[in-house]
Amino acid sequence: MSNVQTMTPYEALGGEAGLHRLVDRFYALMDELPEAYAARRIHPENLAGANQSLFEFLSGWFGGPDLYIQKKGHPRLRMRHMPYAIGPQERDAWMLCMRLAIEEQVQDEALRAWLLDTFGQMADHMVNTGPAQGCCAQASESTTAATKRACVSA
Repeated sequence: MSNVQTMTPYEALGGEAGLHRLVDRFYALMDELPEAYAARRIHPENLAGANQSLFEFLSGWFGGPDLYIQKKGHPRLRMRHMPYAIGPQERDAWMLCMRLAIEEQVQDEALRAWLLDTFGQMADHMVNTGPAQGCCAQASESTTAATKRACVSA
């Protein structure tokens, strides 16, 4: 097994410095891109706190230090995002910024693909408006029929 295969995503991203670059670029894109407005408008004017929270969450989620949990406890992402109306437009704007940040910051193709899939699933799960909400709001063609049925009945 190669070292790349045994690395955590946190390590593969370059540890603290690499993760900061990714998160910083993500929030810079959110401020720069008019197409990101749907996601940007549900954030505070100053993104410093959101930037730090995302960095801390991703640190633990990707196998680094559990900074978020140490400060705030279990992430409970969906619950923490419930005060904000998140629909497909907000999800897509958020994913646009994350996709561009990943494409700019992550050189390894396999890691890039994994990150895009992982963030896509998380973004789908945050959708809390409209007739299709949560994990299966945007079930892809590759999603099995059983998974789609499970989400619909959830």
